[in-house]
Amino acid sequence: MDIEVAKTFAMAIVVGIGVIGPGIGLGMLVGKALEAIGRNPEATPQITATMYVGIAVTDVLAIFAVVIGFIIKFT
Repeated sequence: MDIEVAKTFAMAIVVGIGVIGPGIGLGMLVGKALEAIGRNPEATPQITATMYVGIAVTDVLAIFAVVIGFIIKFT
């Protein structure tokens, strides 16, 4: 196997696995936030603010996986 093929394959695996977790986490996060807003509509500003912070942290994990994939590919 050529080294470039191995690097491309490794990048695909790292990015694929690294994005699955944040994707599931985002789905759970937004679902629970909508459930909480449905139960207590008066707390919408606090819930959405916390939800946005959680979304940002979860997206950083996905971006980190992509960056690691590119590091593997191009080094």
